[in-house]
Amino acid sequence: MPIAYAHFPYLSSILFSCVAGLLIILFIPEDKKDAIKWVSAVCSGVTLLLSAYLFFAYDKTQGGLQFVEKYQWVPSLGISYYNGADGFGLPMLLLTGIVFFTGVLTMWELETRVKEFFALIFLLVSGVFGMFMSMDLFFIFIWFDVSLFPMYLLIAVWGSTRKEYAAMKLTLYLLAGSALVLPAIIYLVVKSGFHTFDLVALMHPGTFTPFQQKFAFILLYIGFGILAGVWPFHTWSPTGHVAAPTAVSMIHAGVLMKIGAFGVLRVGIFLCPEGWQYWAHLMALLAVIGIVYGVFVGLSQTDLKFVIGYSSVSHMGIVGLGLATVTVEGLNGAVFQMFAHGVMTALFFSSVGYIYDRTHTKSIVELGGLSRTMPVASGYLIVAALTGIGVPCLASFWAELTVFISSFKVYPLYGILAVCALVVSALFMLRVVQRTCYGPPKERFAHLEDVSFKLGIPRMILVSVIVIFGLFPDVMLNMIQTASIPFISGLP
Repeated sequence: MPIAYAHFPYLSSILFSCVAGLLIILFIPEDKKDAIKWVSAVCSGVTLLLSAYLFFAYDKTQGGLQFVEKYQWVPSLGISYYNGADGFGLPMLLLTGIVFFTGVLTMWELETRVKEFFALIFLLVSGVFGMFMSMDLFFIFIWFDVSLFPMYLLIAVWGSTRKEYAAMKLTLYLLAGSALVLPAIIYLVVKSGFHTFDLVALMHPGTFTPFQQKFAFILLYIGFGILAGVWPFHTWSPTGHVAAPTAVSMIHAGVLMKIGAFGVLRVGIFLCPEGWQYWAHLMALLAVIGIVYGVFVGLSQTDLKFVIGYSSVSHMGIVGLGLATVTVEGLNGAVFQMFAHGVMTALFFSSVGYIYDRTHTKSIVELGGLSRTMPVASGYLIVAALTGIGVPCLASFWAELTVFISSFKVYPLYGILAVCALVVSALFMLRVVQRTCYGPPKERFAHLEDVSFKLGIPRMILVSVIVIFGLFPDVMLNMIQTASIPFISGLP
């Protein structure tokens, strides 16, 4: 893998912006709510600008790992502070920057314990960014855990709908995943004989035997897969979505679930390619079950957030199916789907959050006619729904199309089942839109105010991203291919 060292620590600057934002917030008096919000907006905006710059500054002709920063941290244990970005990591960094910034703006009306809320959000996102840029297994595990722990408090304190139960269930499931990831990492480091946690060094062909790869991969797949919502380890996810406050739901579905899929890719697939190929059929089976299960359980839901939650399980199944094909097209589609689904769910939860804050209900039965009383808010919800069903010229279409093409080549039956399930998904998503936004308006909602220009800014950003990458998918696909083509061509 080609490696290009950074002339300026851009990746560390992203982390520094998160840490600086956290520290400044901690020193601002609790009653200065506007100052806390502005600091949060500025620091999250800096992370977005930096991640966007790296995405477009990446040299696609050279490929490989770029913007690399590497410093020995604990030499006696082979641990380094090692950051780098490639065609797989950069889309995730850009996604995190987008969802982080829009999530902060979405919570502009928050008035309850503002200081603690934004401090925890910055801590959580620091772990997310670190996970997507780290190339050292020790730091990958540390960032993975840092991104999980704040979720308990964010849901238990600011959440709704059985929030204590949801927070505890989420935490226990994710800690169980972490308990599988750590021994797998230690096992690989010890068996390598290299005395290092350096991911690139451990990728050397012949480092691990086929048995070692098969054993470690299944641990990593389940451990990271729990966070990715892999069936049957998904049950924490819809419950967590429903209970979480709006910005946390956006980050939860938008980027936290992607950490799980990215961990499978970055650690499991990179280090255990033979294990990946051995378990690929099982991965495909679980992915298709997740796709079908998410659709049909979503059909019976009457809570808007539960609909989105089970839709996320189904859409993350598409990511798993793409990874299971062991093809360039499958990897391209899986990573693109991670990005597109992250932006789409952020828009979905942002829209539903605004409606809930005004109507104080998420029940589809109680809503109706919102397109007349709140046409702009309804418009954002409709765009999110259309993206979720894969309408052409929106970002999700290209991601799903690429995965389905590769799955039809490798697993024809699974491909057919997945496509049929998503047809049903389109029908029930349109039914949700019809019942929520159309029909006779409810009198008790006639006085509600629509989304103002200021509050609409984060939704506008998300819609713009969905449309831009829907109209110009090559911008994303060409980036991902710089990593997928060399990796697949180098498989044993």
